[in-house]
Amino acid sequence: MSSQSAEEHSPYLAHHFHTKDQQDAAIKFGMWLFLVQELLFFGGLFMAYIAMRYLYPDTFHDAYLYLSIPMGATNTVVLLFSSLTMALAVRSAQVNDTTGLVRYTAITIACACIFLVVKYFEYSHKIHVGLLPGDFYFFKELTPVEAVHDAPQLFFSIYFVMTGTHGLHVLIGIGVLLWILIRAKRGDFNSDNYAPVENVGLYWHLVDLIWIFLFPLLYLVK
Repeated sequence: MSSQSAEEHSPYLAHHFHTKDQQDAAIKFGMWLFLVQELLFFGGLFMAYIAMRYLYPDTFHDAYLYLSIPMGATNTVVLLFSSLTMALAVRSAQVNDTTGLVRYTAITIACACIFLVVKYFEYSHKIHVGLLPGDFYFFKELTPVEAVHDAPQLFFSIYFVMTGTHGLHVLIGIGVLLWILIRAKRGDFNSDNYAPVENVGLYWHLVDLIWIFLFPLLYLVK
C-alpha cells in the first residue's frame, strides 16, 4: 500500500476530507477564525476602557490604586508558566509521549485552578468593601470627583466585566483541558493525531495573551 493510500485510510481521517493534511489544515484554519473573533470581542472591551479612562482620567487613576498588584502579578506568573506547560503538552503529543502529555496537561489545569482561586480572593475583598459596579458600589474612601458621580462605579464595572469575561474563558479552558486529559489517558493522541491538543493549546495561549494586556492596563498604568 502506498503512503498516500495509507494516509487516506488513516483511522483519524474523517470521511468528508480527502487527506489527513487537508483535514488538519481545515481544523487549524477554523481555530484561527475562532481566535480572531475572540480578539475582536475583547478589542471592544479594551476600547471601552480606553474611552472611559479618557473621559475620567483622575478618577480612574485613584480607582486603580485599590487593585492588588501582588495578586495580579501572581496570576500573571501562573498563566505564563501554564503557557509553557501547554506548549510542552503539545510537543509531547507530537512525539508520542503520552506520559508527558498527561503530566503537562494536568499541570496546566492546576495552574488554571490556581488563577481562579487567586481571582476568587481578589473578588471577595472587593465585594466585602464595596468596590462594585453600578448601583452596588458603596466604598466610602474613594469619593467621586465633583459632578462625576459614576466614575468609580464605571471603573469597577469595566474591571469586573473584563476580568470576569477573561475568568470565564479560563473556566472554559479548564473544561477543554480536562477533555484533552481524559482522552490522553485513553491514548487517543499521537504524532498522527495531535490537532485537538494543538488547537486547545492555541486557545490557552490566547487566554494568556489577553491577561498579559489586562494586567498592566488595569493594575499598573497610572
